[in-house]
Amino acid sequence: MTETKEENKFHLTQRVGVFVDGQNLFHSAKSIYGRDAWVDYDALLAEAVRDRNLVRAIAYTILVEDVDQSGFLEVLRRLGYEVRAKWARVLPDGSMKADWDMGIATDSIAMADKLDTVVLVSGDGDFVDLVAFLQARGVRVEVMSFDEAAASELQRAANAYYPLGMEVIHIRSAGKSSESEEEQ
Repeated sequence: MTETKEENKFHLTQRVGVFVDGQNLFHSAKSIYGRDAWVDYDALLAEAVRDRNLVRAIAYTILVEDVDQSGFLEVLRRLGYEVRAKWARVLPDGSMKADWDMGIATDSIAMADKLDTVVLVSGDGDFVDLVAFLQARGVRVEVMSFDEAAASELQRAANAYYPLGMEVIHIRSAGKSSESEEEQ
């Protein structure tokens, strides 16, 4: 669902909260654009806010042993994100379990009275009920995700859906890395 400029002007005074499902975004970008792709979180925030009044931007990320993400987390903070990070749990079979679904849900519900619009950056269909709950409280919900990785039911549930593409992706050149690259 894409809005016209006239519709967007109406929303310029909105108080906006941005909630970024870093794990979903990271894996979607790598799956779609290749292992050398990384998300430009500065461009992402600009796309999400679109000249409206940003109240808070929270990036949720997973920490993995033996992977130093300190530089990435510092870049997120410098860009204006509040960072929520937690360690991945190793299950008895050796696989890892890690997600922030409940954290994103509780934070967005807790902030709903202070926001006109929640921008959920995730393609995870598990958020459909959260979208409905926020809308029932009078909050506009916009979803941003890579089209190829977005659950269609989440796209339909949102007041507006904005597909992400190359405007928020950088491809690392061979032998080079970027300070703002997500290292999950």
